[in-house]
Amino acid sequence: MAYGTGSIRNIALAGNAGSGKTTLIESILEAGGAIQTRGSVERGDTVSDFDAREREVQHSLNPSICHVDHGGIHINVIDTPGARDFCGRTRSVLSAVETAAIVIDAQVGVDAMAQELMSVTAERGLCRMIVVNKIDAESVNCAGVFDEIQTAFGPNCLPINLPADNAARVVDCFFEVSDATPDFDTMESAHAKIIDQVVEVDEELMELYLEQGEDITPDQLHAPFEKALREGHLVPVCFVSGRTGTGVPELLEVLERLMPNPTEGNPPTFLNGEGAAAVEVTVSPDPDAHVLAHVFKVDVDPFRGRLGILRIHQGTIQVGDQLYVGDARKPVKVTHLLKLNGNKQVEVSRGIPGDICAIPRADYVFFEAVLHDSHDEDHFHVKPAPLPAPIYGRAIHTRNDADAQKVADALHTLQAEDPSLRVEHVASLNETVLWGLGDLHLKELLEEIDSRHNVQVDTADPTIAYRETITSKTEGHHRHKKQTGGAGQFGEVYLRVEPLKRGAGFEFENKVVGGAIPSQFIPAVEKGVRQVMDTGAISGHPLQDIRVTVYDGRHHSVDSKEIAFLQAGKKAFLDAVSKAQPIVLEPIVNVTIAVPSECMGAVAGDLAGMDGIVSGSNVMPDNTAEISGQVPLRALQSYHSRLKSLSGGEGNFTMEFSHYTQVEQELQKELMSAFRPTDDDA
Repeated sequence: MAYGTGSIRNIALAGNAGSGKTTLIESILEAGGAIQTRGSVERGDTVSDFDAREREVQHSLNPSICHVDHGGIHINVIDTPGARDFCGRTRSVLSAVETAAIVIDAQVGVDAMAQELMSVTAERGLCRMIVVNKIDAESVNCAGVFDEIQTAFGPNCLPINLPADNAARVVDCFFEVSDATPDFDTMESAHAKIIDQVVEVDEELMELYLEQGEDITPDQLHAPFEKALREGHLVPVCFVSGRTGTGVPELLEVLERLMPNPTEGNPPTFLNGEGAAAVEVTVSPDPDAHVLAHVFKVDVDPFRGRLGILRIHQGTIQVGDQLYVGDARKPVKVTHLLKLNGNKQVEVSRGIPGDICAIPRADYVFFEAVLHDSHDEDHFHVKPAPLPAPIYGRAIHTRNDADAQKVADALHTLQAEDPSLRVEHVASLNETVLWGLGDLHLKELLEEIDSRHNVQVDTADPTIAYRETITSKTEGHHRHKKQTGGAGQFGEVYLRVEPLKRGAGFEFENKVVGGAIPSQFIPAVEKGVRQVMDTGAISGHPLQDIRVTVYDGRHHSVDSKEIAFLQAGKKAFLDAVSKAQPIVLEPIVNVTIAVPSECMGAVAGDLAGMDGIVSGSNVMPDNTAEISGQVPLRALQSYHSRLKSLSGGEGNFTMEFSHYTQVEQELQKELMSAFRPTDDDA
């Protein structure tokens, strides 16, 4: 089917694990004619959950892209993982769509994940809709679920259609008002509420509607409807059953007729330049303009290579085109262009603004890479999407030296595919740490290393990322003098240290005057200081939040050389730190714990017992309690198992780095006594 930008709809289905997103997509693909018969999660034959591991565990682990052509409209649908541990993967693809459809399980109602997703997608400026799934399941109260939605998200959540005949069918209450009797509310009331909400964003139309009593047609409502979506003034609610297909044709009609095309949504922000100098730039979905596309997902297949999945924002990409990646000087040729339906790839000759395509064997791409065809856009990039910080870690160790390279290759692949993963090599500890969003996240990553790369690793708790700093201003001095029979070494350094505010990092200033230390040796002094900053002074952990000012010294016309001033700077800094009341810092994290409400007291008490602070609690409509607070990271290393015990296996938690604070005196003494500086550090 040939289509233009105005005929494209980009939708991400997001919601808690078990809400039925994958099954719903099967019904959408079947209703739209993309597949003949819908698959099932239980049989392991769905389009979007095509990975062997996904079929084994029977839930989505990675976002997958599908598309369907129906009614003259081309719909790209992204199926996203629902487990909290994979929320980073879900959030990473949201910049590719105009609309986020939050799927709510009618048997469960509004849960914590739905609340989180509604908040995240609102912050991103996405148009939002709510899809209530499983409406015909046993003991479902659709009216009660809708009341929960309005209580949780506001009165701007209004139904586009309503269940009828005990959820055996769905009836439209926007395009036309029939004489049907819905299971709750009335057709006239539901229709009036949504029309009232839409016309509020268009004064002229509201005047026609309210003062002159004119009937408003769906065509007249289209532009204000899109504006209401963009501004978050309206969140349409649809009712469906992905399992039986009830309401799916009606949902398709809503996607086609009411959800924004790429010219109508809020586009992601593009910047030109880096850091504070970056300025926003306007990107237009003009097919004849320079090409601008961004890679929002990377898949690496051992046989087919790296697949860069991209959203085209401007210009037209054609097979044979040459594109640049960022500010690279050498272009790469687009030898193939693909449309995806799960793991099925269909070659196309071109990609237009607003569409989602893929480039195979794209070894040059990475997450959020910007592809363009003119050097005018060398420094364009998409404003980075805020992703949850990976703060749950496992140290990994190879079982033999021969596996080291295989593990390194595996970690490189995993990092390319998962932007919510961080791999850190701590040189001072010779420790590689895999940082993810939770126990399940890391478990799946380790399973990937085993199954895809045929290598096994051992894991352990990572060493806590303690830090050191100082609490007072003081000075340090060292004269390095070494005579070995030939040319000697001489360098003398006076420096001043002072604490900076927490999180400020490190500052180095040169205030030497009169050539006391020749300018060519100042970098060596800084290098010596930075060596101590990296390796620590009192406990073997990196220093932070310190300003170092070199203000005086001495040199020798023959014996002074870089190594002498490196050692002098290093020892002078150690001297200053020892007198500046140094302390050890530990990471504190914000933690949010979700448990059954009856477990709230036990969990809150346990949190307080871990030197934590409970800052708030909230009981959700699904009888889940959310407890928020702050706790030292060291207390959470074995918390998964303890939380399972406290909550009967029903609890989960997320954490995010907050700040560093001073450790207790006893712990500082313990860390200092375990530190064994080298002779060079002594």
